[in-house]
Amino acid sequence: MDEVVKIVNDIKAGNIKPIYFLMGEEPYYIDKLAEYMEKNLLAEEEKGFNQTVLYGRDVSVEDIVSTAKRYPMMADRQVVIVKEAQDLSRTIDKIESYVVNPMETTVLVFCYKYKTLDKRKKVTKLLAQKGVVFESKKLYENQVGDWIKRVLAGKKYTIDPKANAMLVEFLGTDLSKINNELEKLQIILPQGTVITPQHIEENIGFSKDYNVFELRKAIGERNQIKAYKIAENFAHNPKEYPLVMTTGLVFGFFIQLLKYHGLKDKNPKNVATAIGVNPYFLKEYDLAIKNYPMRKVSQIIGALRDIDVKSKGVGANALPQSDLLKEMLYKIFN
Repeated sequence: MDEVVKIVNDIKAGNIKPIYFLMGEEPYYIDKLAEYMEKNLLAEEEKGFNQTVLYGRDVSVEDIVSTAKRYPMMADRQVVIVKEAQDLSRTIDKIESYVVNPMETTVLVFCYKYKTLDKRKKVTKLLAQKGVVFESKKLYENQVGDWIKRVLAGKKYTIDPKANAMLVEFLGTDLSKINNELEKLQIILPQGTVITPQHIEENIGFSKDYNVFELRKAIGERNQIKAYKIAENFAHNPKEYPLVMTTGLVFGFFIQLLKYHGLKDKNPKNVATAIGVNPYFLKEYDLAIKNYPMRKVSQIIGALRDIDVKSKGVGANALPQSDLLKEMLYKIFN
């Protein structure tokens, strides 16, 4: 995030490099930086002749170099943006000869998603020397909640911890997908709004009562009636709540409980960091470890592995999802 801000601030200050190589597993920041450059490196009247967008699947490295070596028309610079540049991964090293002596009147931007260049290679070192190499790293799940809060704070919104957890639970670590949903909420809700689970349910489509988050909570509380009721809802909506996802998230919950049991330092801050949860939800975990001793947690983890195998059609004689969900809950509660 800090590196993104620095790149943008340098461009605003006129410190513009001839090459930007944007790479990494997380496409969100790559797209955002490319979008900023596309909008701001040239004045509107200059873009027609001097801004070119290429796609890796449609061009060769030689085509890119040829375009980059053109001179701008009635402008100080031209901008060449290569989107989906990862499609050129087998031949990207050929850019080296251009990088040695790049055109000072060209800004060449590579959007190299889901992959990275080998930092030991000469071409990578040259790119960093002559321009900017930015790596967009995937966030861990326990970092996404803070990212959501920062993004919303920048737009003058706040979010309820449960609503935040619901977004992470259902959208995972895909920042682009999460941002799309946040933008929908910002269109509907006025600035200053505290985004709640109700807002999530009404505008994004996740039920605040029937979701894996609530199932996990019911299991932690040993609330069998609620857990079976949620499972029944899941069984009627298998596309929305696939069994593989459900068992995976419940499995993750018990892995966290196992880690919690094994901690010597049970200071709340240490626990939250060690098991990767928002401190706001620690009370639920405190209750769960009382309801599930370490030996029982270990047994449940073994049972969940068996259910996961069956959910993938191995040795289960194609049991319906409802039966497997009931079996999962039975083994957890008994």
